[in-house]
Amino acid sequence: MGSPALWLALLLPPVLLLLLRVPPSRGFPGSGDSPLEDDEVGYSHSRYKDTPWCSPIKVKYGDVYCRAPQGGYYKTALGTRCDIRCRKGYELHGSSQLICQSNKRWSDKVTCKQAHGLLRYGGNEMTPFRQKSVISCLGKQARREICSTNTVCLLKKRCPTLAMPANGGFKCVDGAYFNSRCEYYCSPGYTLKGERTVTCMDNKAWSGQPASCVDMEPPRIKCPSVKERIAEPNKLTVRVSWDTPEGRDTADGILTDVILKGLPPGSNFPEGDHKIQYTVYDRAENKGTCKFRVKVRVKRCGKLNAPENGYMKCSSDGDNYGATCEFSCIGGYELQGSPARVCQSNLAWSGTEPTCAAMNVNVGVRTAAALLDQFYEKRRLLIVSTPTARNLLYRLQLGMLQQAQCSLDLRHITVVELVGVFPTLIGRIGAKIMPPALALQLRLLLRIPLYSFSMVLVDKHGMDKERYVSLVTPVALFNLIDTFPLRKEEMVLQAEMGQACNT
Repeated sequence: MGSPALWLALLLPPVLLLLLRVPPSRGFPGSGDSPLEDDEVGYSHSRYKDTPWCSPIKVKYGDVYCRAPQGGYYKTALGTRCDIRCRKGYELHGSSQLICQSNKRWSDKVTCKQAHGLLRYGGNEMTPFRQKSVISCLGKQARREICSTNTVCLLKKRCPTLAMPANGGFKCVDGAYFNSRCEYYCSPGYTLKGERTVTCMDNKAWSGQPASCVDMEPPRIKCPSVKERIAEPNKLTVRVSWDTPEGRDTADGILTDVILKGLPPGSNFPEGDHKIQYTVYDRAENKGTCKFRVKVRVKRCGKLNAPENGYMKCSSDGDNYGATCEFSCIGGYELQGSPARVCQSNLAWSGTEPTCAAMNVNVGVRTAAALLDQFYEKRRLLIVSTPTARNLLYRLQLGMLQQAQCSLDLRHITVVELVGVFPTLIGRIGAKIMPPALALQLRLLLRIPLYSFSMVLVDKHGMDKERYVSLVTPVALFNLIDTFPLRKEEMVLQAEMGQACNT
């Protein structure tokens, strides 16, 4: 009939037979643990009784990544290394890497538990939870409530408190707790530098660096509008003033420096375009500038020319509004026309154009005074008197004067000769002969001796300046005349015109 075991195998169903072959409940070698709780590492029974494997790992609320030396299916063989990662909102308790050891046990026990901490209320901290009855305090209102003795409040993961940026702030969705989103903002005039939004991550760190508020906007400044200005009469400049522009900082309102480039307000600006620039700086060294121009125009009548055989002396620039030009003639010539002309506001010269004509002396006048009036403020007179034309002193003196004719004309000197005695007394001015009666009046008026050689020097105002009874050199004569006040003005004009004698 066969053995009882064979008959039993034939009679019993296969499933029941399998159950009978299972040994009594006991811990398998290498299992490393007794029955597990839900939140701990789970281990399954080894398929092969004699294989030195550790039990497979299952972590609730976590993921397991293993690397076996043999590779392939054998993920729990001796030497296998497994990395444990908890899901978001859960914290790892135990080692993050487990190793299957020779004793068929894993190197540590691990669990993934929901993050929790202490609950603060009214300044007091509650004890960490240990009860089974648990609620999560997710909202702000819930965190304000008092937890009962049978209920524990689990706090979400919390990141470090953000620092308030200077000149700005931030707003958060859920404070500093996990998944909270905070957005930075800045005060007017400041610019956000860094990440505008940060999020509290699972590793209890913010997703980005804290932002800061910096002053990057330049200060504002508006320059005045200065229009064209006309130079003042008889001047080439005009006084221009304006209110100093005030800069404004868009951030803290504080300016550190205000720099002016160009002439300051209230200065006398010459003809032309002038660039003015103001530059302001704030405390962050941002720069703001404004520019404007000052244009000065000079009204001009056009240049005048000195008359032929004459001089011209002008004030200011010689042709600008308000300028005055004075005219005079060289020796032997007299001025005809306006002695002075002024540049008027209508850009036209006053008066008439002057000319210098050869001086025409009228010897037909009745008195010596009328004769002298013709030379008033025009010529100086050197009156040479001799009783006879054969007088040696007279002839020598006249010869020296003729050799210095250029210097005589340069000093506006006219030589008058009185020769003889009455009734044969005659007077001569160049080529013109005076009547004897007029010559006698001139000798009597100036008290000139009749019977001896003498000379009288008369200035442009008809004043008797010097008398000579003997010969005088031209050099001594000219040195004396050069000390006269009017002569000094003449010397300046002649120097400007470049008039001089070569000998």
